[in-house]
Amino acid sequence: MNPAPSAIPHNEHRRFGGDRGSVSTEMVIVAPIALALLCLVALVGRTASAREAVDSAARDAARAASFERNANAASITADLTATRALTTSGYHCASQHVNTDLGSYGPGGKVTVTVTCEVALNDLGLIGLTGTRQVTSTSVEIIDTYKATTP
Repeated sequence: MNPAPSAIPHNEHRRFGGDRGSVSTEMVIVAPIALALLCLVALVGRTASAREAVDSAARDAARAASFERNANAASITADLTATRALTTSGYHCASQHVNTDLGSYGPGGKVTVTVTCEVALNDLGLIGLTGTRQVTSTSVEIIDTYKATTP
């Protein structure tokens, strides 16, 4: 049996008027938080890609320097290789520095290359980040024991 139309409570036919404007209020609260999270993801991504590029540059520079026949050529090769590796990776450092330690350069010795890159954060200013973040990587290569070197 169906209830008579008058048996349905009268307030079920009405719209709830108290929800007007709630979507706008939610957007005002959620949008800045979502934008900050998006910028945070961009920061993490930029730092991770910089770390990968700097690691690769240090590794390539140390490897190339270990093939050289003297310390002077090894230092020049390390600088050029690190710069080329960062450039070809498509990553741009605000400033970069290559430090080559040739203290034990010679057969059986080692060459240590440290690459430092300043990552620019100016375009992430929406979440209050400005300036740069420093990313550093060090790589060590052993020089072949039987390699002939020149002074």
